[in-house]
Amino acid sequence: MLNVSFDDLRVLRAVAQRGSFTGAAAELGYTQSAVSKRFAALESGTGHLLAVRERTGVRLTRAGETLLRHATSVLAAMDQAEQELGGGHATPIRPVRLGAFASAAAGVLPGALERLSHHRSDITVTVREGTSAVLARALRAGSLDIALLADVAADTEPDDGQTGIDLEVLSEGPLRVAVGVGHRLAARPEVTLEELADERWVIARSEGRERLLGVWPGLTGRPDAPFVVRDWLTKLRLVASGTAITTIPDVLLAALPSDVRALRVIGGPVEHRRLLLASNPQFETPATRAVLGALREAAA
Repeated sequence: MLNVSFDDLRVLRAVAQRGSFTGAAAELGYTQSAVSKRFAALESGTGHLLAVRERTGVRLTRAGETLLRHATSVLAAMDQAEQELGGGHATPIRPVRLGAFASAAAGVLPGALERLSHHRSDITVTVREGTSAVLARALRAGSLDIALLADVAADTEPDDGQTGIDLEVLSEGPLRVAVGVGHRLAARPEVTLEELADERWVIARSEGRERLLGVWPGLTGRPDAPFVVRDWLTKLRLVASGTAITTIPDVLLAALPSDVRALRVIGGPVEHRRLLLASNPQFETPATRAVLGALREAAA
């Protein structure tokens, strides 16, 4: 018989979600040594090595993945029981935990949530913003039910590199350049790659394949990128002021303010970006299916 507790399972889930003992400790409010000791106790209680340390962080073993799969079911059931016992609602509230990267949160989520508010008042959606790498880990760990993920490649089938997650392409479109209305290029529908060579960029750091998000991928040389900003509102205000320019995916076009223009880029390889809808079929419910449907409609 396995000798584990609910707290042990929460530690396992946090380590899987964060990819490190340090991140798990920050999420749970423990010290790193406490997380390491509890994880070691969990391994002792199960009789299996559950994780290995690698250069990029902590990776669950096959035994760890197996225990995580069951742990997420147990923890989700207990969370649901706690909500039902403490809620006292005449109409049951069905919670759905949704994650999205920043531009998807700005471009797709508002329309989807508006649809749900009109047609499914019994569903409450909580939203967590993060990078696609972080959100994918949270989805696999059972901390999210649905995630909107970014994908760079447009000529391959979506694949998160892990089993147990359903992925579909929600939308796909060309990457564009955003400039302020007073910019020298603002009156043009398209610009050449050469015309972007001397521009100043506002960027964000990425955990993915691109080192810099916001600089056009085909540029040669070192880009002039003095502004490193993750928040999209700040990025677009810098663009609108004429201070810098940035790249934007198709999914953000609906959220652009009136003083920012989106331009196509010609003269080089076409850059596409895909919006992926990810879900964990292990936790599919009528509520998650309704949210998935609303996201599809909003993206369309």
